[in-house]
Amino acid sequence: MRILLVEDDRRVAAALSAALTRRGYEVEHAATVAAALCAAPCDLVLLDLTLPDGDGTDLCRELRRRSSQLGIIAVTARGEERDRVLGLRLGADDYVVKPFSMTELQARIEAVLRRAAHAVPERNLIEVGPVRVDVAARTVTVEGRAVALTRKEFDVLLSLARQPGVAVARDRILLDAWGTTWGDGHTVEVHVGSLRGKLGDPGLVETVRGVGYRLRGE
Repeated sequence: MRILLVEDDRRVAAALSAALTRRGYEVEHAATVAAALCAAPCDLVLLDLTLPDGDGTDLCRELRRRSSQLGIIAVTARGEERDRVLGLRLGADDYVVKPFSMTELQARIEAVLRRAAHAVPERNLIEVGPVRVDVAARTVTVEGRAVALTRKEFDVLLSLARQPGVAVARDRILLDAWGTTWGDGHTVEVHVGSLRGKLGDPGLVETVRGVGYRLRGE
């Protein structure tokens, strides 16, 4: 998961970036409105509302205009009710007032990412090569053969099937299947191993070193 941290205080930014990186996120830091607008695509923005070259509320409005699915959390010292209401009305998904704990921020990030993922319409049937996933019925077939999966195995497969041929990060799989990115990557590894065995072709789920896994699209 990629996070854009918009924060002009470099000491705060360094501490937050380190804490988020330890939790498995990829973090890009922008200290200004201009830098934030030029940043690479991301899954979520942590946005300070007080910036040296402009107001963060204007940046929030522009980011929301660009993408309705982007997660935005205002992280600021502005704790007045009118500031919180304004931030939410301009498109922020949540509002965190400094100082805050990393546990609280982690929970809010996960909640926003879950809402963003659920906002995307889900296809009922997903076909990737010989694999057919019926999302509504929660059934899987491989070349017409029914495959019995546990609930978590199905959720892991669905996370991969939503992006066929694309490397899906372990923390994305954790979020999709377990509702959190703060967990043991070994859990994903164990479930992928079991999934490979049940699908009958271990090569269908490929390991992407240093990233995660990919459901082969051919």
